[in-house]
Amino acid sequence: MKHAAVHAVTLVLGLALGLNLALGPHGLARAGSAESAGLPLDELRTFTEVFAKIKSDYVEEVADKVLLENAIRGMLSGLDPHSSYLDAQDYEGLQEGTSGEFGGLGIEVGLEDGFVKVIAPIDDTPAQKAGIKAGDVIIRLDDTPVKGLSLNDAVKIMRGKPGSDIRLTIVREGQEKPLTLQVTRDVIKVQSVKNRTLEPRLGYVRISHFQTRTAEDVTDALADLRRSNGNKLAGLVLDLRNNPGGILGSAVAVADNFLDKGLIVYTKGRGTESQMKFNAKPSDLLNGAPIVVLVNGGSASASEIVAGALQDNRRAVIMGSKTFGKGSVQTILPMANNAALKLTTARYYTPAGRSIQAQGISPDIAIDKLELTIADKTVDEIREADLTRHLENGEKATKAPAPAPKVDPNNPNAPEEKLAKSDYELHEALNLLKGLALQRGLL
Repeated sequence: MKHAAVHAVTLVLGLALGLNLALGPHGLARAGSAESAGLPLDELRTFTEVFAKIKSDYVEEVADKVLLENAIRGMLSGLDPHSSYLDAQDYEGLQEGTSGEFGGLGIEVGLEDGFVKVIAPIDDTPAQKAGIKAGDVIIRLDDTPVKGLSLNDAVKIMRGKPGSDIRLTIVREGQEKPLTLQVTRDVIKVQSVKNRTLEPRLGYVRISHFQTRTAEDVTDALADLRRSNGNKLAGLVLDLRNNPGGILGSAVAVADNFLDKGLIVYTKGRGTESQMKFNAKPSDLLNGAPIVVLVNGGSASASEIVAGALQDNRRAVIMGSKTFGKGSVQTILPMANNAALKLTTARYYTPAGRSIQAQGISPDIAIDKLELTIADKTVDEIREADLTRHLENGEKATKAPAPAPKVDPNNPNAPEEKLAKSDYELHEALNLLKGLALQRGLL
């Protein structure tokens, strides 16, 4: 019986692989085209033997379809953290995610050492509101240990009916004990682009995720900033912090918005279709006005492409901390059964030839994570004009113009000190941007 099972499975696999197999009394006796193609006959024989033993000896009967799908999932998950098999439901969920509306918690995750690692929480989602941070490692979903689950299985558990709760147990750097966070699922509607005026003629654009319409939304955001600043922008802070990536084409188009010419990104893989180059086309929507790009460890993939392109073309100053380092291309290959393969097919390279993979983008100006306490001004500083019998200026006194108030993009009514305390990185980016604009005579 077992030999018969091995023979049957070998024949099925042979037909599936398009091999010309001839079976002898001990399994694979002859496989001319397989040998010429350099296929691993010993390993294929082992696979068929394992398949047959499971069919005959496993404690419960398992359908052939389940075994073969599990084998496919295992092949892909063993390659790298980003390759996977998407059944019809998973494939549909992926398509929903790129359109900007889907159900779940609102986090981009990957698999690391058997656990789910948070690449970044998405803005204004249940995950961000619950306090989940980039770099958190999820070790338990409700009562289910994550160790041993595939990434797709973990994602399926995290998704669910809007309004239902899930308990995440996470390990966070700097915390001695695991943390438990309760998150309420919701329909995730991602607004990928937001904009505000930081100071007169100094704009702020936040991209939380690269979706199908992100480049068009950035163009609209810049137009809105111009309208609210007398049709003049002297500089821009582009915030890509905790942006987990998204669609390659959107990242290229966003970078192209700020470049007149030059290479944006190129990819290298084994197949000719994986050799791609993307070049900028005129024109620069900011007409050369300075840009400061904010990044951190949650900036991954498409956001790293934008940061690398603007950095290598000397179009922007990159500020913050080193990015995540996801520099690989995943191609979605639809299958006949409404499923798909998400397969890593190439690596990204910046215009200067730097591989992003496992390296990330190093900022031009690094900013450590700090929490500021604003000192109370109990005593005013003494100036020359305060001294007794100080020498007069000799010129007719003129009233100095009041400095323009600085605005927190998260709270337009907050004074400058609140921005320094609530978002120190943005405060520093604004100071740098203002200096660059003043140096160029744009303010």
